[in-house]
Amino acid sequence: MAETFPTTPFVHRRAGALATTTADPGVLPGVAAIDKAAWCDLATRVIEPNGYYLPEWVMAANGDDASPRALTAHDSAGRLIGLLPVISCWRAFRLPLPALVSADPFRSLDTPLLDRDAANDAAAKIIAQARAAGARALVLRDVAREGEAVAAFTRVLAAEGLNPRLINGWTRAGLDATRDGETLLRQDLDTKKLKNLRRLERRLGEHGEVRFTVARTADEAARAFDVFLALEDSGWKGRRGSSLKRQPELAARLRSAAVALASRGQCEVITLSAGVTPVAAGIVLRHADRAYFFKLGIDESFARCSPGVLLTMALTRHLCADPEIRFADSTASAQHPMIDPLWRGRFAVGDLVLPLRKRDPLFAPIVAALSARDRLRHLAKRLLKR
Repeated sequence: MAETFPTTPFVHRRAGALATTTADPGVLPGVAAIDKAAWCDLATRVIEPNGYYLPEWVMAANGDDASPRALTAHDSAGRLIGLLPVISCWRAFRLPLPALVSADPFRSLDTPLLDRDAANDAAAKIIAQARAAGARALVLRDVAREGEAVAAFTRVLAAEGLNPRLINGWTRAGLDATRDGETLLRQDLDTKKLKNLRRLERRLGEHGEVRFTVARTADEAARAFDVFLALEDSGWKGRRGSSLKRQPELAARLRSAAVALASRGQCEVITLSAGVTPVAAGIVLRHADRAYFFKLGIDESFARCSPGVLLTMALTRHLCADPEIRFADSTASAQHPMIDPLWRGRFAVGDLVLPLRKRDPLFAPIVAALSARDRLRHLAKRLLKR
């Protein structure tokens, strides 16, 4: 079924005439229609990884009723070489603009999947498909703005005399996992802070042996995911009603995705326990040489022992000891108070607007509308914090 949304016209004047336009993602295939084997095969060949755009995770995060559409690219032999899940601008921002927007309900990472050997061709065909759907702009939210995928889109647009516009950019914590974990923690944490964390770990040990476990198999991941759900729900997210456990259908889909990905080595559920009592747990996705720290849940009755920090320290050692992982994305907000002092690397992300037509009179108003919405959103957040 085609996606429907209000078609309030986006009106502009050009040569004294009125014109209206809209983008229709309903003409694009749904992500569920993409051949899963082809999608998984593309994921092994990408120029830049993105664990949040693995097929099981995309389906689980969005659900059947809210499934996004897909911008795709194929080579002359019919092999899938590019993929980007998208939604309408109305669904993304409640703005009736003629633009398609990268899809991710968790706002984690929206870097498109592009074949490393055909990145420019894939980017060009994705752009062409967006144009054919009537879009005047393609919005890449939460994209790795200094990554190879964005570079490919930038090259393709530059060849047509077009340039992407950054409407919001920030950095978040990342981990250089090529370093020794213990050395990294000693260098990045001052002596006083490290001494205090060791004291907290000893205090936690008074409740039982402190153990860090990694669930890798499907069965282990299923059990550990249930522990994570319970821990996340026991805290402020549960009280606010925003924990995954309070969204049972979504929780069930993500649990199934985590189990399926764990069976391929692309998901780990990590747990920190004091004796037999789990005190913190988290979900970590893996894609190629990258890891992604999706969510964290803690038992707030142990809050004085900082279980979330202790779990992240253990995860740091674990990832740095894994020769397959070179970098980890915290997927955290900018200046996150817990993980920023631990993971001192910085990962540049942002919201980019790609023009799809040369000298398009609609592009500047689209950018202006999106920028204004972004400013209002940040203002509302500041007022809410006050």
